[in-house]
Amino acid sequence: MSEQPKKEQLYELIRANPFIAQQDLAAQLGLSRSAVANYIATLVRERRILGRAYVLPDRRPILCIGAAVLDRKLRSLDKLALATSNPATQNESFGGVARNIAENLARLGAPSALITAVGNDASGRALLAHLEDAGIDTRGTLRLDGVGSGTYTAVLDQGGEMVVALADMACNEHLTPGFLASRQQQRLGAALVVADLNLPLDTIDALVEDSAREGIPLVLVAVSEPKMARLPQQLPGVRLLILNEGELAVRVGRPLAGLDAIAAACAEVQRQGVQDLIVTCGARGVLHTSPAGLRSLDAPRAEVVDVTGAGDAFAAAICWSLHAGETDLGLACARGLKLSAMTVACAQTVCLEIEPGLLDGPAHLNIDTILD
Repeated sequence: MSEQPKKEQLYELIRANPFIAQQDLAAQLGLSRSAVANYIATLVRERRILGRAYVLPDRRPILCIGAAVLDRKLRSLDKLALATSNPATQNESFGGVARNIAENLARLGAPSALITAVGNDASGRALLAHLEDAGIDTRGTLRLDGVGSGTYTAVLDQGGEMVVALADMACNEHLTPGFLASRQQQRLGAALVVADLNLPLDTIDALVEDSAREGIPLVLVAVSEPKMARLPQQLPGVRLLILNEGELAVRVGRPLAGLDAIAAACAEVQRQGVQDLIVTCGARGVLHTSPAGLRSLDAPRAEVVDVTGAGDAFAAAICWSLHAGETDLGLACARGLKLSAMTVACAQTVCLEIEPGLLDGPAHLNIDTILD
């Protein structure tokens, strides 16, 4: 057999499984490890694969790292009364910040991958099957014996607004820096990494260090005010931090009364290494940093059916825009608000009407104000 067919066979094996080990390639092709290494080096020189991760240039994904859980939503049929039983309806679906972002991205047509932790139980298997059906690469997922998959239970009032939520995310504590080091090839092959703050502090710290060293853009998405404690003090190389007003106040350690205070807080976090921040303000829209100062966009009007997942849809649209090469955060935020409005208007955590092409072209900016 000539040299060219062997190289092409190796290339096709890598296309089918970008994480295949050199020893496995050697065994399948009847070659020595050194011969496989030489073929890979040739493919790298030809730019047909990108370095150690064996990633094809046209298939570099957005890699989401963080929580994937079973979502339970309990919605009161009447006005909620505390300390007593309330008639309610129940709905179960799949959730978790990183998982929701990954599914939104896949529905938008972006190459999407997820590194998460699930129990080796029925919920974990169902989670992975759903993700794979959506076209999300889950090969980096950690499967745990003797540990239950994560759950998130939200209590909604009769209008669909969240009153309280309870999250069991203990399985994510197994997503340690050591585990992520075992997925280094996958991380190095990503076009963009987005991580939620369900991860342990030292894991997020390691992702920040990797981003600064390797030059892979990193987006961090806050989860709740208590989990802001998982955000490292220094954030060099972080492309974007997405959080709400309360989470920003926790980060800087003071209440934020008014836009000037928010602008000062954003500038303080930028001095810690973050390139840009987006601050979500619920129905009032969003604020984002820019070279000209803090800018604001109003949220479009939306009929609220269920607010669960709206913030994750917003973050997904931002990541979709960055992956597409968008440099205008205002346009990215407008797309995020559009996706968020669609999500609150439906009963699902990820809106089933999201599809490729939905965010193509310019988005209408409701308000674009520079705050001095």
